[in-house]
Amino acid sequence: MSALNIKPNIARPDDFYAALIALHEGRSKDESDAINARLIFILANQIGDMAVLREALAAAAESAHKPVT
Repeated sequence: MSALNIKPNIARPDDFYAALIALHEGRSKDESDAINARLIFILANQIGDMAVLREALAAAAESAHKPVT
C-alpha cells in the first residue's frame, strides 16, 4: 500500500497557487530555481519518510510530461 497521497489534499489550492506565483514575481530564473529547491527540501523535511519521498520522486518522474491535474 502506498503511503504517498497523490489525491487533492489542500483545502484552498487556488490560494496556495497564488501565493506560490507571488513568491516568484520579480525574481530572476536563478532566484526562482533556488526558491523552488529550498521549498522542495523544506517540504521533504516535513514529510521525513524516505520511502514516501522515493514514491514522490517516482511519481514526479512518471508524470513529467503529463499536465498537472
